Amino acid sequence: MRIDVVTIFPEYLEPLNVSLVGKARAAGRLGVHVHDLRRWAYDRHNTVDDTPYGGGPGMVMMTGPWGAALDETLADGYEAGAHEPLLVVPTPSGRPFTQAMAVELSRRPWLVFTPARYEGIDSRVTAEYATRLPVLEVSIGDYVLAGGEAAVLVITEAVARLLPGVLGNAQSHADDSFAPGPMADLLEGPVYTKPPWWRGRGIPEVLLSGHHGRIARWRRDEALRRTVANRPDLIRRADPAAFDKKDREMLSILGWQPGPDGRFGPNPEAVTE
Repeated sequence: MRIDVVTIFPEYLEPLNVSLVGKARAAGRLGVHVHDLRRWAYDRHNTVDDTPYGGGPGMVMMTGPWGAALDETLADGYEAGAHEPLLVVPTPSGRPFTQAMAVELSRRPWLVFTPARYEGIDSRVTAEYATRLPVLEVSIGDYVLAGGEAAVLVITEAVARLLPGVLGNAQSHADDSFAPGPMADLLEGPVYTKPPWWRGRGIPEVLLSGHHGRIARWRRDEALRRTVANRPDLIRRADPAAFDKKDREMLSILGWQPGPDGRFGPNPEAVTE
């Protein structure tokens, strides 16, 4: 996979040289190219923003530098043999970033990120490039950052760990929260390692039992427990068919019951654990 990032703060992307992403780059499974937008500025002050039409606070990033930067970045990528670019625009007004989207992006051969600053990029830039290649506007959460570089780091790490050969154990991401499969739409439960006792605290005996069926059930129950506590919205919107008999028993213990449509919701008469 090839990744290009155009930014006014190239140094912000230094974390892409470490951890799993850095290892993926070193192993040749991921190519990351960071470009300084100010290289394509027109004046001696390297200006990349101006006041917004219609008035209002803040500044807007200009079309000229962005257009020149993206044209050259795409041309260089094509010349290097890259293909099928996807323009990824981090923005609070984009589609929510999810694990499913990370999986989708991990299957793309080439991602081009445009992290903005100030009030964002002149909308004509997105409109222009949408006529040439797919454009994905994406949000990493319901909050506003000073710029999109942090979103690039988040998305890149989530995507890179899904690339073949990046994780030491290919099964590792199969058990992640939100991963497709039996744990889909549930948060991952607690995990433990050696030593068996620490500051007077042990680990659940079931994890020492060697009984794979009981361990799997315990993990499922703990996932349900944590999801009810931290993300009850995931239970409410889940397909009722996703829950087996044991799941339903645990949800009942946690104070949840199926409604008229079959979907689960809190039982107002129950006392939750």
